[in-house]
Amino acid sequence: EVQLVESGGGLVQAGGSLRLSCAASGFTFDNYTIGWFRRAPGLELEGVSCVSVSDGTEYYVDFVKGRFTVSSDNTKKTGFLQMNNLNPKDTAVYYCAASSSVYRSSCLFDAGPYEHWGRGTQVTVSS
Repeated sequence: EVQLVESGGGLVQAGGSLRLSCAASGFTFDNYTIGWFRRAPGLELEGVSCVSVSDGTEYYVDFVKGRFTVSSDNTKKTGFLQMNNLNPKDTAVYYCAASSSVYRSSCLFDAGPYEHWGRGTQVTVSS
């Protein structure tokens, strides 16, 4: 059974940090791109960051560059999103997703190619 399970969300004050994890099972992790998306209340799903597990190439949207770091651990079949200097605008449900076909930086903007999705983890940043 394919599964992606996010963890690490929570409530943090502005300026604080959280580290999200995405535990994968049921598919060949090394062949996938792991993407992180978020949905804030009343807004559409938006891409945040993604990483090619095979070669470690990272991609970030502008509003998280310098604050967020994406990574993956092949031995643990887990993706990570380190989020620093959080602000209230980062409040959202964060989802990880896995794609075997998404092409390079389109992993940030195109949710269609992602075959597997987690259920999400809530991140709340207080001012």
